[in-house]
Amino acid sequence: MDRKWRSQEPSLYTVKAVFILDNDGNRLLSKYYDPELYPSMKEQKNFEMNVFNKTHKADNEISFLEGMTIVYKSSIDLFFYVAGSAQENELMLMAVLNCLFESLSQMLRKNVEKRTLLDNMDGVFLVVDEIIDGGVILESDPQQVIEKVNYRADDNPLSEQSVAQHITEKLALTSNVLQSAKEQIKWSILK
Repeated sequence: MDRKWRSQEPSLYTVKAVFILDNDGNRLLSKYYDPELYPSMKEQKNFEMNVFNKTHKADNEISFLEGMTIVYKSSIDLFFYVAGSAQENELMLMAVLNCLFESLSQMLRKNVEKRTLLDNMDGVFLVVDEIIDGGVILESDPQQVIEKVNYRADDNPLSEQSVAQHITEKLALTSNVLQSAKEQIKWSILK
């Protein structure tokens, strides 16, 4: 069987790359699943910039570039991309893109923008890894992804405000425990 026909056979390895860029085309996250596609960081960034330049002002959801099928979506100051081979089913790639976007939207409490994404990058990688493994689509249901990842932006107490709130809650709990102990001692002495 020659190489041309082999490349057109169905494969589980649907996704070639996933990347998220900001509104200037800078990489925030990228995962390439085909090591032969763009082996160096420079080639990957050139590909991403070409994709961004072709898509950031377009009003489409699908693009064909450099022998790849690329589906994409934008949100506030982010661009989400899923790339597959030229023969890949666009609906499968779109299902991955929608699952990624909806999962992140739920995880980030509908606040899908650059700063929130960067503040929760560990959860973003977990979501991507739950949806795709080595180019194979594992999940396309955002609810299932969120349940498996079990990550909430609110559970990640990194900001000063959430740390202060956590300390205040602990102090209030300690105060209640001390007050209760005082009451029990008072009543045990008065008996």
